[in-house]
Amino acid sequence: MANITEAMGPSDPAPRRERVFTAINKASGWLDALGFSWLTPILKMLAGDNPGEQLRELKRVLVIPLLGITIFIAAWAVLAPKVQTSLGAVPGPVQVFEQAGNLWQDHVREREKAAAFYERQDLRNQRLIDEGRGDRVRFRDYTGKPTYIDQIFTSLVTVGLGFLIATVIAVPLGIASGLSRTVNGAINPLIQIFKPVSPLAWLPIVTMIVSAAYANPMDWLPKSLLISAVTVTLCSLWPTLINTALGVSSVDKDLMNVGRVLQLPTWQTVSKVVLPSALPLIFTGLRLSLGVGWMVLIAAEMLAQNPGLGKFVWDEFQNGSSQSLARIMVAVFTIGLIGFALDRLMYALQRTFSFSATR
Repeated sequence: MANITEAMGPSDPAPRRERVFTAINKASGWLDALGFSWLTPILKMLAGDNPGEQLRELKRVLVIPLLGITIFIAAWAVLAPKVQTSLGAVPGPVQVFEQAGNLWQDHVREREKAAAFYERQDLRNQRLIDEGRGDRVRFRDYTGKPTYIDQIFTSLVTVGLGFLIATVIAVPLGIASGLSRTVNGAINPLIQIFKPVSPLAWLPIVTMIVSAAYANPMDWLPKSLLISAVTVTLCSLWPTLINTALGVSSVDKDLMNVGRVLQLPTWQTVSKVVLPSALPLIFTGLRLSLGVGWMVLIAAEMLAQNPGLGKFVWDEFQNGSSQSLARIMVAVFTIGLIGFALDRLMYALQRTFSFSATR
């Protein structure tokens, strides 16, 4: 019986521990990509790894960053009341947190108003149908003001549209530039000229062109949103274009020679040889482009009056109430946190599609 038990490996805790640590090591890459790298040392300690080593790692990835955030908040709370502006003292962490709660409550109240509006509309239409006046039934959309949450969603849609257009333009151009010296020589001067141009310079041109070419806007794509998205495109496509061209031109020449020997068509060479090798740099360009696009978006929305976070900041600045500065600071933190989340999301996609993704 003892021999049978010894032959059954799973009863030994050592293989089980190895499997647990293997699973933790596999998960650590995804946790790092999503910004939860501090969970890895905790999981390893729970699995029985060296506590001293894991506590040092936990200190590096969690305690020290939290300490830095704590020092920043403490300095902000102490110094903010000492700075007086035309709107009063600079709000501290408590005031900003209160305004974040107020903005959420405004959103909840607006949603309740919308629900009540649609409920009244349904009751009215049902009464008309019961009275035999179905021809007078009307359905209207609620036209209340957009809330802060609605404006966040609008900004995400806008930057997503601009980023998508930029990717569709930049990746094929980057591949062509990396494969052909002629194409690279033709577009490189344009890159050097247009890459440093500010969104404030692009916006008037984009506004005039979109206004002329998009005279009859569709309900789901307002003109102001399209103007902001195209401005984001023009400012964010360059990192993807440059990194894609660099990644394609850096593909191992032996691999390219194998493709020529096998007489692969161009599209197969690109899909089977070029893209897998260039994918890490392409994703690096996409991450940079998304960051640039999100940064550019705020200025574009301010001037195009697209109802997103940029317009929210501008409206609060124009409002000039005692709460405006705190609300603007809520928007600043929102922009930063969403930018961080977008970068982590893109890094997670990079890990999904590229085995050699680097941080």
